Amino acid sequence: MSRNLVHNLRPLDGQVAIVTGGSRGIGKAICLALAQSGAHVAVNYLRSQEAAEQVAKHCKQYGVQALAAQADVTKSQDVKQLIQTTCLYLGKPSILVNNAGISSTRLLIDTSEEEWDAIIDTNLKAAYLCAKEVIPHMLHNHYGRIINISSIWGIAGGSCEVAYSASKGGLIAFTKALAKEVGPSGITVNAVAPGAIDTDMISHLREEEREALVEETAVGRLGTPADIASVVRFLAEPSSSFLTGQVISPNGGFLT
Repeated sequence: MSRNLVHNLRPLDGQVAIVTGGSRGIGKAICLALAQSGAHVAVNYLRSQEAAEQVAKHCKQYGVQALAAQADVTKSQDVKQLIQTTCLYLGKPSILVNNAGISSTRLLIDTSEEEWDAIIDTNLKAAYLCAKEVIPHMLHNHYGRIINISSIWGIAGGSCEVAYSASKGGLIAFTKALAKEVGPSGITVNAVAPGAIDTDMISHLREEEREALVEETAVGRLGTPADIASVVRFLAEPSSSFLTGQVISPNGGFLT
């Protein structure tokens, strides 16, 4: 097989990626997609150690290095340790996917301050902490890819999901501003805003609520984690170098 063909099949060959919240759902699919393209992957998790280790094991089947790395990405010291561990075992990160996220469905007046803080910290503050730690490594190489997983509710807002919408909308603003800041240094920053994706995050919905989501989606189905991972993989590739500060929303036509 020619060197050019290998490069086309594995455009991320030898790069190092960190995926927060990588043990399941969209995060798991992203880890596998990046590994399939040749990247070494740090699979971050908070509590799901066994699941994260299984994802790392699966990644290794693509001939790359991978590890399960525990860290609470809302805490700066944990994030520093995550980056140090990644550098020690895999190398300096060139790809960061801020995927860790939590949600809550309730009226704003029923949302406690503790719940608000937890959602903002996990969905927005964590992206700040992780980006702050990886950017120096990217600056050193004059290259990097930061990809933030937002949501259509960060664009349009969702009733009974004010905290979640605020956190994901903030992540979009964070993306646009940071892209301008680090663009001259060869680092791109983009956001992916999924629509209704069939993951644990919507597992609480009743069957009629799921059917309503399907009916509102032009393609007539819920999205899959693989649908999101394919977009992330493209944004992580060197060939996406002219795309930054953008919000790409794979939502099946739910939001146009």
